[in-house]
Amino acid sequence: MIGKLQTNKVKYAVSLFDYIHSLDSIKLAEKISIEQKKINKNLKIFIQVNLGNEDQKSGIDKENLKNFYEKCTKEFQLNIIGLMCLPPQDAAVRPYFSDMEKLNEFIGLKDLSIGMSSDYLDAIDYGATFVRIGSKIFGNRS
Repeated sequence: MIGKLQTNKVKYAVSLFDYIHSLDSIKLAEKISIEQKKINKNLKIFIQVNLGNEDQKSGIDKENLKNFYEKCTKEFQLNIIGLMCLPPQDAAVRPYFSDMEKLNEFIGLKDLSIGMSSDYLDAIDYGATFVRIGSKIFGNRS
């Protein structure tokens, strides 16, 4: 699942999806943990990082990322496989992708969910293993 996940929708998301690309709070981590244990499922999860410190975007700031990761894996037994970010709109993406690659390596994660239709080639240069290329497939939103 890509996109903001509300805690009241977690039980549905856990049963429907194998991946969640938007873990952005302790409250959500705890809810995912509870719901996946109920149905004996082990989701693959990306932590959403708010590198641009944008108020309108969710995500963990990089200063708290290591502690957040450790709490999610140790206390909630979540299967965190990588990081995800959405750089600020109209910003040069390469510095953000570079930061994400470094953060991913620092924590020791394998997967990186960065890049969309307009910048997926740059994302691949920085180690993206997942890219979101919806408008290249379906066309621009109207």
